[in-house]
Amino acid sequence: MSSASTAGAGNTSAAGSLLRNAVAYLAFPLLLLAIWQALAMSGLYRRQVLPAPTDVILVWADLVIGNLDIAGRYAGSWFEHAKTSTARVFAGFAWGTGLGIVLGLLIGLSRLIEKAIDPTIQVLRNVPVTAWVPLSLVFFGIGNSPAIFLIGLGAFFPSVLNTTHGVRQVNQILVKAATMMGATRRELIQCVILPAAVPSIMTGVRLSMGIAWVLVVVAEILAVRSGLGYLLNDAYQFYRNDVVIAAMLSIGVLGFLSDRLVVLLRDRLLGWNRLETYNG
Repeated sequence: MSSASTAGAGNTSAAGSLLRNAVAYLAFPLLLLAIWQALAMSGLYRRQVLPAPTDVILVWADLVIGNLDIAGRYAGSWFEHAKTSTARVFAGFAWGTGLGIVLGLLIGLSRLIEKAIDPTIQVLRNVPVTAWVPLSLVFFGIGNSPAIFLIGLGAFFPSVLNTTHGVRQVNQILVKAATMMGATRRELIQCVILPAAVPSIMTGVRLSMGIAWVLVVVAEILAVRSGLGYLLNDAYQFYRNDVVIAAMLSIGVLGFLSDRLVVLLRDRLLGWNRLETYNG
């Protein structure tokens, strides 16, 4: 077989694989949209209550470009709201996840620290984030600070729990082998415990990112006048359900893209782990 034929077969195979992946990823969402559109057009309920996907797409486009005269007072405001929400999410995610990983490592490595800190964390973990709203306003005032605090608080707990679990689940045989080879405490942590705990740590980071986007609505209903959460709540007050759904989907899409960033980082850090686990 000639090299040209081989290249052509390879291109065909790659195109077929790309098409199969596209069908696998898009089939279910498109089916849901088709059912939603059919129900909206059937007249079973008023489209003002639950707008059709086509209505949402049009108002979403007006939120972005601002010249379709559909979104009204919200036209052209999408990028500003999305930028503000993204900044708050990543700021809260950064401090909550960073603190969670550090404390998780300390708790996992030391029984003494576990006894001193872990009970308090477990008590606070069961307090709903919304219960912290009054205190966040008292201590941080009006503006970005309380929103970032609440988002970070939600992101903190998955990170600390998964990091602790990752450290505690390190294979004892690996630790003993490294010790027998003369590894110091520092080398043991850097070269054995941390690498072995990374899969669990990254699971916590991924959960924290998702929770950060979930909490952006709660955080922005507070004393801020920008962000997708604020847009959603304000549109609800004016019974603009098409804008509400567009804001919901915007949060979902941005959360998905943020999750993909975490997955890319995870895959980069855990390239060595793919050959050792089921389905990589």
